[in-house]
Amino acid sequence: MKDKFSRRYQAALLAHLNHPPGERPSPSLGMGAEALTGGLRTLDMAKLHEQILVTQVLPGRSAGVRAALIKEAGVFFTQVITPIEDVRRDAEKAALHFNRIVAMLSQRTVQLAASNLELGQEVAQRKVAEESLRKSERHYSQLLAQSDGLQEQLRQLSRKILSAQEDERKRISRELHDVIAQTLTDINLRLATLKKEAALNVKGLDRNIARTQMLVEKSVHIVHQFARELRPAVLDDLGLIPALQTYLKSFTARTGVHAHLTAFARVEDLDTARRTVLFRVAQEALTNVERHARAGQVAVNIRKVPHGICMKIQDNGRSFSVPDALHDKRGRRLGLLGMRERLEMIAGRFEIKSLPGKGTVVTAWIPLGPSRPGRGKSTPVPPERKSSSL
Repeated sequence: MKDKFSRRYQAALLAHLNHPPGERPSPSLGMGAEALTGGLRTLDMAKLHEQILVTQVLPGRSAGVRAALIKEAGVFFTQVITPIEDVRRDAEKAALHFNRIVAMLSQRTVQLAASNLELGQEVAQRKVAEESLRKSERHYSQLLAQSDGLQEQLRQLSRKILSAQEDERKRISRELHDVIAQTLTDINLRLATLKKEAALNVKGLDRNIARTQMLVEKSVHIVHQFARELRPAVLDDLGLIPALQTYLKSFTARTGVHAHLTAFARVEDLDTARRTVLFRVAQEALTNVERHARAGQVAVNIRKVPHGICMKIQDNGRSFSVPDALHDKRGRRLGLLGMRERLEMIAGRFEIKSLPGKGTVVTAWIPLGPSRPGRGKSTPVPPERKSSSL
């Protein structure tokens, strides 16, 4: 019977709340008596009323709507229990208890909403923290992989440098043995012959002396050539532009590749270290042109750009894949990495581009300020120039 009464009470309460004030049906006058017959006291009805509010009426409502519904439901509850004269005092107590329940319900609702809000914020913060942690882990993993790659690259570069140094020592040793030593041996033999001929026959003495002098001059020329390759004196004595002009002249004579130099005159204001880097980069780039490009002409351009000096070496020879060259195991990579390392030691930047039908362009940028390790960025502008064609 209690369940039946509960359903009737719930239906009547919902009907009361769902109709406008002027169209609301009156609650059954016998509902209070029926509750008493069923053993339900006013307190029990208050609890039933509260349960229906909490489970059926208030969920999903805003704070303002909940307050209005609670008030109208209180009116309905008062109308139901008012006819019960015998339990008026109980009804008054129930009403007081109901008001306390309503206040408690409102307070709990507010507390629950605040708790839900705090919980939502905490969940969102934890999600952000977890995502940040995942990003940090990925970032550190990438940095670790890059570090391992750079260490391996450094080891390979060190091995290649040692190998290149050894090869260069072998080449110089072989040249000295095959050329200088042989020439000096010839000079020694000719001097011994001259010593004998001077005592016996003076007719061929002048001719033999001339030949010996030619051998001495040849030896001196070869020694000077070695010295120029190891460190061109003109770079220290006259400057970068004369050194490049001399080198390009010998490059053209040796390879047949037409070379053209265009230079910003005040590049000579750079310190010795930076002028040396520019010379070595140009020297290495031209060596690559000689060995690999099969070019007909090459242009070296040095110009002023904002905050620095830009040098470009461009040829019209064969193109190649720059990534493949940087990972080449046969030695070309060493020259490219060497150019980049030299520039980075003076806070410069190295770039190389190679396109089919357009040849290869090597770009070197160095700053005008103090030399510090790092990378630069430049935007070319029209500079003052000094030109020569070799």
